[in-house]
Amino acid sequence: MKTNGLLHRSAVAVVVAGLAFSAAACSSSGGGSSSGDNGKASDAAAPLDPATKVTITADCQPPTTKPAERKQWDDDIAAFNKIYPNVTIKATDGSPCEEPAKFTAQLAGKTQPDLFYAYFTDTNQILDAGGAQDISAYVNEKTVPALKDIDPSVLGTLKDADGKLYGLPVTNYKMGLIYNRKLFKQAGLDPDKPPTTWAEIREDAKKIAALGNGVNGYGDYSATNQGGWHFTAELYGLGGKMLSDDGKKVAFNSAEGKQVLQNLYDMRWTDNTMGATQGLKWPDLMTQTSTDKLGMYVGAPDDITYMVQTLKGNYEDYGMGPMPGGKSALLGGDGRFFKKGSTPDQIKAGVAWVNFKYLTMGKGQFDYSRNKTDGLPVGIPQPSFFGGASLAADNAAKAASATVPVQNYAPYVSTPVPGKTEPANAQQLYKVLDAAVSAVLTDKNADIAKLLTDAESQANQVLSSLQ
Repeated sequence: MKTNGLLHRSAVAVVVAGLAFSAAACSSSGGGSSSGDNGKASDAAAPLDPATKVTITADCQPPTTKPAERKQWDDDIAAFNKIYPNVTIKATDGSPCEEPAKFTAQLAGKTQPDLFYAYFTDTNQILDAGGAQDISAYVNEKTVPALKDIDPSVLGTLKDADGKLYGLPVTNYKMGLIYNRKLFKQAGLDPDKPPTTWAEIREDAKKIAALGNGVNGYGDYSATNQGGWHFTAELYGLGGKMLSDDGKKVAFNSAEGKQVLQNLYDMRWTDNTMGATQGLKWPDLMTQTSTDKLGMYVGAPDDITYMVQTLKGNYEDYGMGPMPGGKSALLGGDGRFFKKGSTPDQIKAGVAWVNFKYLTMGKGQFDYSRNKTDGLPVGIPQPSFFGGASLAADNAAKAASATVPVQNYAPYVSTPVPGKTEPANAQQLYKVLDAAVSAVLTDKNADIAKLLTDAESQANQVLSSLQ
């Protein structure tokens, strides 16, 4: 289970979980000097010499319970070693790839692997613990040819306040609007043109709810910190922010914050499109959507995979549009960080491996023809950190080997929305906001202004105690 608000990503990201890899264990395993000196920038900028003999440790090797992904990992190691025959990657499997308590203990004890898995939202924790090496000098268009096409907002999650880079992205997602195409058709709506504003969502939700038989037009979470998580996503879509610029105070008691709660209140009590059953938590919205009882909700692309592979739904029945409001979309994902003290050769080997496995079109996780042959879904719009020529190549390759209807996600893919990461101390803030979200969905007399003022006061107390 993920921390920092993304409670379900590791549980449901079937497409990427098997492909996810992370690194970790003792940094003393590699070749070359172990002094931690990373060499001159001019030397660091050069790609790894194929003749270099070096060993790196890594975590998040796909477990044996995922045979297709495990085989792909082994095959990719073999292919990588044809290019770099003297690089040894000592990997350990893990599912989940990060256990919060264990991860924190590793950082404290400096026992994480040379190349280790972590969520984007772990960056501050890693840096505060002095756990990662600055790799800025090692990453350029020679060592990572697609670098220019990686979304800056994604790379930004792996940097410190001074712009120094400590990791590379492996997968990510941006929140958007997931909807049931079957219910759209039944309600007389165009399933290829999902709503993009909250006013449009309200109108479409009314038509879907009018189908009756227990069908709701829109749904949302309001328990186990996920109400606060979705509040944040919807706030970002409207252009609001969770924290002040200095990060010391919350900033959600704003016009945008009030609009988030007002939207939910209006759909629940004025439009009656959300139903009487509230207090929903993961995976309730997916369950309702997969059983044709829910028209729309805010979620991430891998929710669709979960609805199909676990809940036995059909890919053809689901679509995805951009985040309502379109100002920004909550961004999450994971990367590979490089242990503090790694030698220059270990860093170069780690960069080369991550580039080969996770950042090269047609290779590793982007070998879509292989994924299709191995029975893994192809076409879900995730990861989504590329733009430019890399995005065009990715879209073409997905379409050529698609096992899911990629056209169903065209409204999401074709509408670029800037990504924005979760706030620091996300879980604590989400817990506070759960109460506000729950209140507007269960109390017809809820006072939105008071709810946000109370949440602001509580959240600021939480932040003050953590500073």
